[in-house]
Amino acid sequence: MISELNQEEFYMCNHLILPESHMEVKAIIEGTNPGRIFVDNTEFPTSGLIWLGNNDGFFFVGDEKNKAFNDKINNLINTKILPDAKRFGLNWFEGIGYHQLWDDTIKQLFQQQKLESWKQRVYMLEESNYTMDSEPILNREYTILKINKENYYNCKNTCINLSLLKSNILESWSSLEHFFDKGIGYMITYKNKIVSVCLSGFVADNIHSIHIETVKEQEGKSLAQKIAHCFVKECFQKGLKPYWDCTETNYPSVAIANKLNFKMKFTYEVYGFRMRE
Repeated sequence: MISELNQEEFYMCNHLILPESHMEVKAIIEGTNPGRIFVDNTEFPTSGLIWLGNNDGFFFVGDEKNKAFNDKINNLINTKILPDAKRFGLNWFEGIGYHQLWDDTIKQLFQQQKLESWKQRVYMLEESNYTMDSEPILNREYTILKINKENYYNCKNTCINLSLLKSNILESWSSLEHFFDKGIGYMITYKNKIVSVCLSGFVADNIHSIHIETVKEQEGKSLAQKIAHCFVKECFQKGLKPYWDCTETNYPSVAIANKLNFKMKFTYEVYGFRMRE
């Protein structure tokens, strides 16, 4: 039987956290970012499925050979995850192995599905490697602002699209206040509009994952690169470690990581399929 843990029970999965692996898992287990956890045993889990709170995937954690858990995964998806996902307008399942031994298991679990897969890259940046001279200079019409409570509420009166910033924060955070307390970030405004945001998506210990969005009409103007520089400089000022996760074929994102001299730490596979009733 697979059961869902209450948030106050997430600590029971602390022993499943691995060093040098996906920081999102640690962020959710420790309660910094929202998510849901399904496990084989609520007293001492040996295998689990972690649903990221931003609905950006499901991590398989623990023992990949746990037959009692694996045999019930498809039933869990059909009876619990699919109905809940539909309420969010989701119909696509993306499974990720917290460690690589899960990869073959995931392919076996979903062999009846039209399974697709793609590679992701995880980069990190040490201050000693940071290439500051790649920071672009923007036109004077652009304004860079730190994302904090004061600037957020000031933007209510000056920006016509505050919802862009709000939705980017709440994609990975339980509330604005929680982000202001735990996360960091910057935004770029142009006239009366927010055109680019860069903020902490997930936080685990002193590691901050980078989330960036630039509005379509402003793409190709080095805004994402500029705002990424602002983000990493604050990380280093505060003793934090920036963490960059992107698909292998997201060439603009890979290019920015390379320009700032991020170093690739590992790659991993994501497996996806369309959920059907």
